[in-house]
Amino acid sequence: MRFDIITIFPNIFHSYLNESIIKRAREKGLIEINLHDLRDWAGDKHRTVDDKPFGGGRGMVMRVGPIYRAIEDIKRKERRWSRASSKVILFSPRGKRFKQRMAVSFSELRQIIMICGRYEGVDERVARHIADEVISMGSYVSMGGELPAMLLVEAVARLIPGVIGKTNELKERVTKEGGFIEYPQYTRPEVFETRRGQKWSVPKVLYSGNHKEIEIWRKKHSKIIR
Repeated sequence: MRFDIITIFPNIFHSYLNESIIKRAREKGLIEINLHDLRDWAGDKHRTVDDKPFGGGRGMVMRVGPIYRAIEDIKRKERRWSRASSKVILFSPRGKRFKQRMAVSFSELRQIIMICGRYEGVDERVARHIADEVISMGSYVSMGGELPAMLLVEAVARLIPGVIGKTNELKERVTKEGGFIEYPQYTRPEVFETRRGQKWSVPKVLYSGNHKEIEIWRKKHSKIIR
């Protein structure tokens, strides 16, 4: 799986990409993550990627030209992949809500190209003519698409075989509809006592050794994340 991230702030990603599971997955060759500075496609000496909005208004809008050229060049390097195995994603609070079943679907692709907006937004022609999907990570507005891109990488990468845990165990928790089964988890100690003398206990069934009863308990308390 290859992730291509287009941003004007590539340095934001460096610490994230070089820690923990994402770092190990990259080192194993399970995922490839490439950062692309949008200003490299600006086309002028000042590396300008934004301009004032038509119709007036506050702030600046990211121009369609640099984004178009960036996407064209990134795709040109990977002509071996069909359109069906690659998607271009634009992040926007007006987009479709990102859900677990989308992460499952994206994990079957070969390449995901992400456009990280900034300022007041991105020229609407990017959403209409360039992006395959316009996605929102929630009912809120962030300062840019960099954090949404990291969230998408996290959600999709963990579904790729070998990235986390045992492949079979991961498959068992994915439903046919693309949801993910989550249930409460506990670890030592069996009883935790707070400074106020409260005692928080682990359900006895989980350390009973009865695997059938544990499975029943987990099914009863599980929730499908869709």
